[in-house]
This record gives sequence, structure tokens and C-alpha cells, in this order.
Amino acid sequence: KSDSDTYTCDIGDAQSRAKLVVQESPVLFKKELRNEEAKEGKQVKLSCELSKPDAPVKWMKGDTVLCASEKYELKQRGTVAELIIRDVTARDS
Repeated sequence: KSDSDTYTCDIGDAQSRAKLVVQESPVLFKKELRNEEAKEGKQVKLSCELSKPDAPVKWMKGDTVLCASEKYELKQRGTVAELIIRDVTARDS
């Protein structure tokens, strides 16, 4: 995408110009989330793999956007995004 711009070719007083527009391919899931089971009080890790590294990820529980806290740890390395839920309770289901 960063290569999108106007390019020119100059020869003396003559100039030719072209605009390049690079269309980004969509981010897709290479590996989707899987259902998990855990005992109360334990830690659970949910992970998925994306088709592009460092793509912006938003973790949600129902309609609520999750943020990093003592309860939730959000990690992203390259194409892998992880959500770690600490001290799980029945309310985390």
C-alpha cells in the first residue's frame, strides 16, 4: 500500500506520469478460534492465525470489547493473535 503514489519518467523537457494505486488484500483467518473448556480458577488461551502479520485485532466477549487488564492479556506476534483469560469463572463462558 505504501508504494501507492504518482511516478514520473523525465527525459530532458519531456515527462511522462502515472499514478499507482495498490489495493490491499483483505485479512483472512488462516486458523480460526476453537472452542475451549476449562476448570474454574484456571487460565485459558484463545488464539487465531491471520493471513497478514500485525493486522489490527479486536477481541470481544459478546458485544463488549475486551481491553488488557488483570483478567485479560492480549498478545499479537506476527500473524498469531492470542487472548489469555486468567482465573476463569462461570461468567467467562
